[in-house]
Amino acid sequence: MARDYMLKHKGFPGRLPGSDYQFTIRRANPKGVTPIKALERYKDRKPADKRADAGFMKALWEYFGEEEFERGNLDAGRLSWLFGREVVPADPDDFDPASYEALLKIDARRAMASFPEIFAEDAPEDMPDWDEMWNGENEE
Repeated sequence: MARDYMLKHKGFPGRLPGSDYQFTIRRANPKGVTPIKALERYKDRKPADKRADAGFMKALWEYFGEEEFERGNLDAGRLSWLFGREVVPADPDDFDPASYEALLKIDARRAMASFPEIFAEDAPEDMPDWDEMWNGENEE
């Protein structure tokens, strides 16, 4: 049975620092849930878009690791850039791409291949430091 609220991932960054690339939404869409769908990442994407993908992947990994997670307030557009590759349905047979309750998980092998800079022991300094960025308040 569906809940009447959207899970908010407290402590998850709302956006890529210093940018307009959002990672979470503030409230459920009153017109209906935006479905998650795999979007093609072409090689000629802008560097800022690639940084947003990497920043979002890093935030997902630091927040959830290899555990299953509920979509909740994670932005459908941002998820769609990783969906079907680094982020996959936890149970493909019981997955609704248009549900805030949809369960997802990180395919660690593919994530490490796509974003080796996130998983390296000596990860670059220019990756966002979520702990430093987070002030403990939930965006409402």
